[in-house]
Amino acid sequence: MSFWQSLRQSLMLNCREVSELLSASLDRRLKLRERFALRQHLKLCRDCSNFSKSIRVLEQAFRNWLRGSSSERLSPEARDRIRQELERRSGRNS
Repeated sequence: MSFWQSLRQSLMLNCREVSELLSASLDRRLKLRERFALRQHLKLCRDCSNFSKSIRVLEQAFRNWLRGSSSERLSPEARDRIRQELERRSGRNS
C-alpha cells in the first residue's frame, strides 16, 4: 500500500466515529487531522451531514437561551397561553 493510500485510509471515518467527533467538538477544539477527516466524511454522507447541522442548530439555540436573547424569550401572554393549554390537556383547569 502506498503512502497516500495509507494516509487516506487513516483519515476515513465511519458514521459512529463521526458522531463521536461531533460530540467531542462541542467540548473541545478538534485536532487538524480530526477536522479534516470529519469534513471529508460530511461531504460524502448525507445522514452525518444532517446530524451535524442539527447539532449546530441546537448548540446555537442553547447559546441564545443561555444569553437570554430577547428573541428567544416568551411574552407573559404567550407563557399564560401555553400554561393554560398544558393545564387543559392534562385536565387540571385550575
